[in-house]
Amino acid sequence: QVQLVDSGGGSVQAGGSLRLSCTASGYTLRSYSMGWFRQAEGKEREGVAGIDTDGSTRYTDSVKGRFTISQDVAKNTLYLQMNNLKPEDTNMYYCAANTRYRVSWYRLLIQAQYNSWGQGTQVTVSS
Repeated sequence: QVQLVDSGGGSVQAGGSLRLSCTASGYTLRSYSMGWFRQAEGKEREGVAGIDTDGSTRYTDSVKGRFTISQDVAKNTLYLQMNNLKPEDTNMYYCAANTRYRVSWYRLLIQAQYNSWGQGTQVTVSS
């Protein structure tokens, strides 16, 4: 059974950095496409970054140049390095995996492409 555990959230001031982690169990990380999503209360979940099985990545425009998605296969962990954080980045962040098929690159940020989710970790950025 696939299980994803998110961690690394916290409270920082604008301009600060955080690194989110998503530790996977029950499967090998690079076997499936994975992504990071975020959701504010009362809003739809938004795709932030995605990574394909070949290592190709995709980012939503608002985080390009500031966020980096990566994997440590030895630790079976997905990361999201977030730099130059802004108040509008305040959200609950979730990692996700598609354990059924490879997600095409242009669909990596689409919530419906993923069937396995972490429990979420809160990121709060103050101005």
